[in-house]
Amino acid sequence: MDKFSKELIESLTEACEHAEGKPGAVRVQVVEIPDVRAIRRGLRMSQQEFALTYRIPLATLKNWEQGRRQPDAPAAAYLQVIAKRPREAREALSSQ
Repeated sequence: MDKFSKELIESLTEACEHAEGKPGAVRVQVVEIPDVRAIRRGLRMSQQEFALTYRIPLATLKNWEQGRRQPDAPAAAYLQVIAKRPREAREALSSQ
């Protein structure tokens, strides 16, 4: 058996153990999904205003808010920046 095959079998074994809840050497990355609607409402902005201000496609914003899609890790990080520093995020985008 070649190196690739051995690594593949080892990876699948680790994945199965993780799925069964067994402790192991599996790394798990947890991405916190911010509450997009709460962020937008906290800023007292309509969906249209929020999308235009922070350069997020309106359809994407609506999908996030309605639970049809979730932000990926970079988008989640951007939303956290908006939540914590909305003015600075707005200013950074307006200076371009």
